[in-house]
Amino acid sequence: MSEFALVETVADFRQLDDGEILEGYFDGFHGGAAPGSGRSRSFWHGWRNGRVDAGLAEPDAAHCALERAFRALEMRPASGPWN
Repeated sequence: MSEFALVETVADFRQLDDGEILEGYFDGFHGGAAPGSGRSRSFWHGWRNGRVDAGLAEPDAAHCALERAFRALEMRPASGPWN
């Protein structure tokens, strides 16, 4: 397990580095070993998600919470001057 807190909210996710998430995602998707403490929280988050998407790990509660949070955003009606 990582020393990093798991990402469960959209606001928390938006604080992460996109490039490091992507790098970690590809590493996890292709079966890379768990990253050491020299990697960032962004990399860890991507690695965890890559493993889930590749079928190498089951989604945990944090993964499901973040997924629900993003779905809730998609379901919100758009706001703006034309609505």
